[in-house]
Amino acid sequence: MTTRRAFLAGLAPLAFSQDRPYDESKVRPYTLPDPLRFNNGRKVKNRADWERRRIELLRQFEENVYGSSFGAAMDVSIDPAKVDITAVGGKAVRKMVTLRFRQGRTLDLLIYLPKKRPAPLFVGVNFRGNHTVTNEPDIPITTKWVYKDARNTETSRGMQASQWPVEQIVDGGFGLATFYAGDMSPDFNEGFEQGIEPLFYRPGQTRRDPGEWGALGAWAWGLSRAMDYFQIDPDIDPHRVAVMGHSRMGKAALWAGARDRRFAMVISNCSGAGGATIARRRFGESAKDLWTHFPWWFCENYAKFSDHEDALPVDQHELLALSAPRPLYVAVAKEDLGSDPRGQLLSAIAATPVYKLLGTDGLAASDMPELSQPVMSRIGFHIRPGKHDITPYDWAQYMAFAEKHMTGRPMSRHA
Repeated sequence: MTTRRAFLAGLAPLAFSQDRPYDESKVRPYTLPDPLRFNNGRKVKNRADWERRRIELLRQFEENVYGSSFGAAMDVSIDPAKVDITAVGGKAVRKMVTLRFRQGRTLDLLIYLPKKRPAPLFVGVNFRGNHTVTNEPDIPITTKWVYKDARNTETSRGMQASQWPVEQIVDGGFGLATFYAGDMSPDFNEGFEQGIEPLFYRPGQTRRDPGEWGALGAWAWGLSRAMDYFQIDPDIDPHRVAVMGHSRMGKAALWAGARDRRFAMVISNCSGAGGATIARRRFGESAKDLWTHFPWWFCENYAKFSDHEDALPVDQHELLALSAPRPLYVAVAKEDLGSDPRGQLLSAIAATPVYKLLGTDGLAASDMPELSQPVMSRIGFHIRPGKHDITPYDWAQYMAFAEKHMTGRPMSRHA
């Protein structure tokens, strides 16, 4: 079988094993760890038990998958916002806000807000820089870092506009905030020294320890620092902020939502292995694929589970469960076999008992729904036609889901 490769927004390819069949009948038997059973085997019986179990799961994901992350224990200054009240043809207010950390490191937040404020908000990480999320000519350009295989230059302006449909989001009454992944950790193997990670090294430390965070942890940390800012911006409702992400940034969004319960809603779009899909299925990308091609995403301890997913003390349904009881949406695409659409559905189903323990319905589906027939229970889900991407259809479902679960308004969009 020829190696299959799919490119994410012109960046590094997804890593498909040459010998992995995309055949559901070939999936080997596996047993999932129980999110409602403590490490000592005792059953989780109530909310108080879950709070303790939740800490166990977070520590296991830190130690074995994403690495230990750090809190907000860092002096952060905020530059005065650059504001344009005529953005999107006068429909939106656009802000550029710079968060400044030590040693000259900064995070540039690009924010669009509707006229009615304080507004509910979606926040996510972009791949190529804030100037590429829209083709408006006057967007400030972020060029602090470059990817190994995709330079963030003027020629890339507007390339990702279809993934960030600002006008559609603002018309729905929501705001949108995003920052460039490279502000926190450039997405290549030598990116650690250019990212936020060295700011936390001990005196004399020159590289990360095996249990310390990779890029996914750094991106998630940046999302939480953005959330710090949302708490003080009077134009943003900090109680109605949804963290979202596509592909590798979907993995980061899930980890950010697991760690930071200030996010009112969590959205995973085609996040695949290391995100929403069950690792033990080994359908599409595997732990070995991820570690071989993207070792900087994870902590170095993750290497122990390359080709040994059954030895992982956790699996990704438990990552989804860490968002409970907050609304969680998992979206997949029919042709995105590398991200294992069924594995993401099964993960959402396996997270449902935690939601039910906490008094919600979890995922109201026991099998794959029909194409473009979204499930809007407390765990939302849809599968759409097409490939590994985020589309206006996906965004329409996220806004409808947010209207139902995060704003209290009735749903109005399914198109």
